[in-house]
Amino acid sequence: MYIIITPQKLGGSYSQSVSDYADYLEKENQGLEQQDMEHFFNQYGDEISAKEVVKEIDGNGAKLKKTEPKFYSITISPSKYELKQLQNSSKDLKAYTRELMKDYVASFNREINGKPISIDDIKYYAKIEHQRKYKGTDIQVKENQPYATKILQLKQDIRKIESGNLEGNISKLKQKINQLEKEAPHQQNGKRIVQGMQKEGNQSHIHIIVSRKDASNSVSLSPGSKYKASEVVMNGKKVKRGFDRDSFFANAEKRFDTQFGYKRNYAETYKAKKDFIKNPKLYFSVLMGLPTNEKAAAFKILGKSGVPMMNIPTNKVQLAIKAIKRLKKGVDITIKSSSIGI
Repeated sequence: MYIIITPQKLGGSYSQSVSDYADYLEKENQGLEQQDMEHFFNQYGDEISAKEVVKEIDGNGAKLKKTEPKFYSITISPSKYELKQLQNSSKDLKAYTRELMKDYVASFNREINGKPISIDDIKYYAKIEHQRKYKGTDIQVKENQPYATKILQLKQDIRKIESGNLEGNISKLKQKINQLEKEAPHQQNGKRIVQGMQKEGNQSHIHIIVSRKDASNSVSLSPGSKYKASEVVMNGKKVKRGFDRDSFFANAEKRFDTQFGYKRNYAETYKAKKDFIKNPKLYFSVLMGLPTNEKAAAFKILGKSGVPMMNIPTNKVQLAIKAIKRLKKGVDITIKSSSIGI
């Protein structure tokens, strides 16, 4: 599970309208029949139009400055292992979103009119998407880049030969290009993976737009707050503040596991991410101490995420000195692809 929360920006400043983002999330509906479209939804409504989303979010930013985000984007990307657990991606992820947003409001250490924040106190709209394209930052694209560079150079040489600006054998150059296409380490359906190529398999994920202001347009609720749950004295009164991201991320994982009966391996847990960041030695020690079947599954997950596999020393001292140094870079990849971040 990978969850990221971001304040939406337009260039160097915060966007004053959600319209561009809402339009972007409508891209998969282009060319589809009405019954095949994925619509925006919220806690109680389905088939909400993008127009309504823009109207409601844009009209709910009272007294916010241009230097403050008007809304936040929450992107929830289940791993392929989690998606396999679902019976119906659209239906199940919609149900999960509605439960997850209850955990979202519970993570605020705030009160409205003397009462803890409830799901009815926030304004959000969500949408399920089923497609993803490879980005330039994906490891598959980055590791294929040296081959792409050579192929581009050969194609440029062919054009120069055809225009008479260079001498050479076009047939041989085309053979080299074909060979490089096959040698690229990351392939999909027999083709070299490139930026912009649509990813195969189930790529279902969730986009959530949540207003910075509460539903009454009077209280500011920021999941990007630098404060964890705490209290501060303001004007002589104790005021609760903060958003417990740690709690939200952990509960998002527990919610999925409980709702869909998912048996989560240590390598894909939020706890593993925290162990890895705070104490890499502990991370690998726990990994090596897993029962045989779970350890095999963990290394399968790591391998699929692009972590280089090698013979890992079983001695804890060797583990700390050698394995951590060699695997840390690779494990960073799986932390981003299968865990939770902000």
